[in-house]
Amino acid sequence: MQPRFVIVPAVPIGKDSTYARDNFDAATKSAGFDIYDNQAKIRLRRAFSDRATAMAECERLITEARIPE
Repeated sequence: MQPRFVIVPAVPIGKDSTYARDNFDAATKSAGFDIYDNQAKIRLRRAFSDRATAMAECERLITEARIPE
């Protein structure tokens, strides 16, 4: 069974581009990580800077989803 919440790469926030002669180098800046809700089919845009923090929040959300209020 697929977990309800999973970690996904965040959408890039912009581009750095450098022109050098005939070469074009474009690198996207990483925006970190977001959490995707598989049940609601939405991306929770929280932009965690590192995967460990995103994973901790993901585990917390999974635990809360299992315990009904």
